[in-house]
Amino acid sequence: MEHQRQSVRMEQDALGAREIPKAAYYGIHTARAMENFAVSGRRVNPHLLQGIVTVKKAAAQTHLKLNTYPGAVAQAVVQACDELLEGAYREEFTVDAFQGGAGTSTNMNVNEVIASRAAELLGGERGDYSLVHPLDHVNCGQSTNDVYPTALRIAAIGQVRALSKACAVLQEALQEKETEFAEVLKLGRTELMDALPMMAGQGFGAYAKAVARDRWRLYKVEERLREINIGGTAIGTGLNAPMKYSFLITEVLQELTGYGLARSEYPMDPTQNMDVFAEVSGLLKAAAVNLLKISGDLRLLASGPAGGLGELELPAVQAGSSMMPGKVNPVIAELAGLVAMRVIANDTAVTLAAAGGQLELNAFMPLIADALLESLELLTNAVTLFAERCVRGIVICPERCREHVLRSPVLAAALIHHLGYEASAEVAKQASRERKTVQQVVLEAKLLPAEELEQILNPYQVTRPGVPGQGAAIQREPQQQKEGWL
Repeated sequence: MEHQRQSVRMEQDALGAREIPKAAYYGIHTARAMENFAVSGRRVNPHLLQGIVTVKKAAAQTHLKLNTYPGAVAQAVVQACDELLEGAYREEFTVDAFQGGAGTSTNMNVNEVIASRAAELLGGERGDYSLVHPLDHVNCGQSTNDVYPTALRIAAIGQVRALSKACAVLQEALQEKETEFAEVLKLGRTELMDALPMMAGQGFGAYAKAVARDRWRLYKVEERLREINIGGTAIGTGLNAPMKYSFLITEVLQELTGYGLARSEYPMDPTQNMDVFAEVSGLLKAAAVNLLKISGDLRLLASGPAGGLGELELPAVQAGSSMMPGKVNPVIAELAGLVAMRVIANDTAVTLAAAGGQLELNAFMPLIADALLESLELLTNAVTLFAERCVRGIVICPERCREHVLRSPVLAAALIHHLGYEASAEVAKQASRERKTVQQVVLEAKLLPAEELEQILNPYQVTRPGVPGQGAAIQREPQQQKEGWL
């Protein structure tokens, strides 16, 4: 029993006293939160914690400049924050990611850990709040309600920039394939049925354009994230936060983060309204939609090898089956797809949580933070892997592409301006019925001269704007001139 008493310390809050492990840097508020919110086993996102610690460091530096409380205490708080920002004491952040209280438990967890470590730096013990107090010092001039949204914005900006860079890598990889496959004719498809022919590179160019839009959207949305409510305290009115402090801490945060942060002209707005996070999440959903579409297309085009389309080969990164020898699955494309689905689901959570706020505060900020930051991190990692371990290694199968074009009667569409729609439709039907090419049917029926038909069906004309066979002849590659394209 004596040993047990020595291994704990007593702390007090408004609800009473309780024992805290003596070795713990966290305190009574954290301990109660651990009991109250033992729901998921997931801890608070580390990027959010980094953002909160950054705010605490900025506040201590600001108070040091303003001489709000003893300089030695402020310096100890800054040093403790620096240690945390370098990755120390991460095991002390024990609160579940899903918690009531609009993030108060996370804020107090950070306050208590910083206070205990700062006390140690001043020669005291963990939990010695007579030296450094979690609220009177670490949380001085702040409230969870301005710290948490500000920290989330800081965390989101960093992650948005990382995702934007990942999208740039994917866009570049797709553009490389656009160039590499520019001369390969393949069958287009609409509603999974044969459609007009196209160059394989054109499809990758369209994918690259979609990803480019995602990059631009992410670049623009950072503007909204830069507006912070620090100094607004509990409901945005700024009680207990002098204006000099509010403006100065914003400047310090700018220096610490390197971001163009700006104090909101109306702090009550970002304190209660979470629409900015819903906007960011919506753009992540749009990026996820594109990722799901592109990855799904690649899986379909690479399907087979014998029983599918087989027009592409995706990189083989691992064995695909414990039962079927030699089977290789498109696992990186599948990973990209399932991450996209998770991001879309997270957007629903962010939307509901943002809309669920009431009056001067949104109680569901922890859900917004967890879902948004998870989406950003998942997308960044998935997009990077998709570009490097899938797209860059794609190989085209030109003979399979050629075979599909030859077998399809859809090329009859190129004859419309020469034979009319009805006659062209008859050519298509006959080609399909007799399993002949469009070229064979036209030549056998002597509907057009061979030289003119060759020009009409030139791949450089049927894959570009205009009427094939009209106007200046398109120069073909020497190999195509020698062998013909069909």
